[in-house]
Amino acid sequence: METRIVKDRITRSELENLAHEQYRDVNRTPVSKERWQALSFAQQFGNIGSEVGRAAKWQGKDENSFWGAVIRAMELFDLTQKDARWSKRKPEINRVKELFVDAVLGGTEYKTTLQDLDKYFMQFAIIAMR
Repeated sequence: METRIVKDRITRSELENLAHEQYRDVNRTPVSKERWQALSFAQQFGNIGSEVGRAAKWQGKDENSFWGAVIRAMELFDLTQKDARWSKRKPEINRVKELFVDAVLGGTEYKTTLQDLDKYFMQFAIIAMR
């Protein structure tokens, strides 16, 4: 497998394409839009946080597992962004997705780490469990 070092800033779609190109063999079950939109905001963010935590766990240890979690988190972010119920929360959703991409790329723009984001998302998981 070829390792590609990204020195210049890349877009989210380029990150997604890179992940899909390099790790398309990662198995995962797709989430339906209808099923996702039946979840509360806390449940959606809690689930995204689960993938962020998984990415943090595997970063630097297992590239397939790491990129699988990144791809899944990006898919869940996209589904959350498309959920019309959260139109007033779009800035928050967009910003945390941007921070996630920054963390995946090494945190050079905002000094974000996956561990920081894992703590942020954990609050939603706790709320969702109540």
